[in-house]
Amino acid sequence: MIAVALDGEGLRLGQSRILQPFNLQITAGECVAIIGPSGAGKTSLLRLIGTELRGEGRLTLWDQDPWTLSTRDRQRLRSRIGMVWQQPPLPASQQVVTAVLAGRLGQWSLGRSLLSLLRPCDPEGALAELARLGLADKWQQRCGELSGGQSQRVGIARVLYQQPDLMLADEPVSALDPVLAQSSLDALLAQARTRGSTLIASLHAVDLALERFPRIIGLREGRVQFDSPATAVTPAMLAALYAGEQEALPCSG
Repeated sequence: MIAVALDGEGLRLGQSRILQPFNLQITAGECVAIIGPSGAGKTSLLRLIGTELRGEGRLTLWDQDPWTLSTRDRQRLRSRIGMVWQQPPLPASQQVVTAVLAGRLGQWSLGRSLLSLLRPCDPEGALAELARLGLADKWQQRCGELSGGQSQRVGIARVLYQQPDLMLADEPVSALDPVLAQSSLDALLAQARTRGSTLIASLHAVDLALERFPRIIGLREGRVQFDSPATAVTPAMLAALYAGEQEALPCSG
């Protein structure tokens, strides 16, 4: 089944062209990395797929056009999508355990959602996901007390707890050291494999993208430069993608 399909989809914000129209299909269960220099449009593409932005062409998610659905049905569709942000929007005064449980607010009844905000209703489930990311000892802390890297891992734990059908990750490990970056990204990939979820991640670390993801999309100035298996991405393709940029290219040899 096709999880994500873009048909002539482009994006313009005001007078600025952010994404050139293009076609794209991503099958359910695929893991895809988006790479490219800063300002290429990677975040905008993820927001467009996540229905936070409306493009010019046609977007379908699981054969449904979200913009033709009723507000209620669109919200139901969005509950199947989990977002991991480079800087997760975590309320400073909120406990970490509550922030993780918020991943399922869109799936729960209003009553249970409100109750969970006051008194965590599944702390064991949240703690299990935090433990996968090395944060089991932080579950009672306030989010405002966390470092940038810890906040990123809490954002990942929230999506893991949500168990969505589509995970969209925008530079999810940019604030982590290489070891934590690999293990945190592996947690997302393992979730995708276990549940058959689709994972689309934008990554600054080209090496990490090539090592962990079977499919790579190269984006530059709002245009798809290539859409290839990771094994087919050559140094020449990367050099053209990052031409004139100060981005670090993967080491050869």
